[in-house]
Amino acid sequence: MLTIPEVIKEIGVPRATFYRWRQYKKGPKSIKLPNGAVRIRRSELSRWLQTLEESA
Repeated sequence: MLTIPEVIKEIGVPRATFYRWRQYKKGPKSIKLPNGAVRIRRSELSRWLQTLEESA
């Protein structure tokens, strides 16, 4: 599973943009762990990126 900084680095967007996408539910689905940390599955990131390719 990826951390938010890892995802941001991989897709190349500013942190504020990524958090805005999360707020509007436009980003990849994330998992909140019991300790409060947020993670994103690599498979979910790939799926989300593929939907962006299809809509472009």
